Amino acid sequence: MPRATLEEILQVTRTRVAALQGCAADLARRAAAAPPPRPFLGLPLAPTVGIVAEIKRRSPSQGAIRSDLDPVAHARAYARGGAVAVSVLTDEAHFGGSLDDLSQVAAAVPLPVLRKDFILDETQILEARAAGASAVLLIVRVLAPDRLSALASAARTHGLGILVEVHTAGELDRALALQPTAVGVNARDLTTFTVDLRGAEDVVARVPRDVPVIAESGIEGRGDVERMAAAGADFVLVGTSLARRNDPETAVRALAGVQRHPRRSS
Repeated sequence: MPRATLEEILQVTRTRVAALQGCAADLARRAAAAPPPRPFLGLPLAPTVGIVAEIKRRSPSQGAIRSDLDPVAHARAYARGGAVAVSVLTDEAHFGGSLDDLSQVAAAVPLPVLRKDFILDETQILEARAAGASAVLLIVRVLAPDRLSALASAARTHGLGILVEVHTAGELDRALALQPTAVGVNARDLTTFTVDLRGAEDVVARVPRDVPVIAESGIEGRGDVERMAAAGADFVLVGTSLARRNDPETAVRALAGVQRHPRRSS
């Protein structure tokens, strides 16, 4: 089966968002009634690189990863292994995730939980808040400047952290202008799905020292964590290599404890 393109993924998301509009008032009530979200990866930073461990069953680039993944069992194992946060894919069509996964994980572990999805509309932020998320992902590549700003403002209004994702140095200024909770540097090009860790290292090094930065994609083993730490990453987000493991606790522990390094940027 040919893998979906970014535009095909976004079109499915737009269709889902359109169907949500009639539920906006109910989502707003549920979001307002939800417990306060846990803080998401703020300052001060720990001396070692934090592991953000991901719940993911499949992806357009990797295909099937682990179709039988139990999100609660995996998340609890991640927490025991030393993860500092859990990322939950909630896109069902292309990643096999759901908001139920998110709400179950948020209720099961004491860690902050990121809703990782293609967020295009404020109703998705209400969904995230109602489900117990601590933060949402906003992707510079897929959002016009006014949409990016509006969604960041909506997330902040609802007490959610904002992880703003970039792939290139040219996208970084737009991310920083939002005063995000953290910047995510994705080594994967969402158009071609290719991974470029060397390019990610360069972008990570450009993020100001007072902004937490998360290196995303292409992290397979401890050597990759050390490589991104040397570039200045404060955290790494690890999905496929953890989600497929039978012993995710040990897998997280094997990645944790790498010393952070200061970035060159001021």
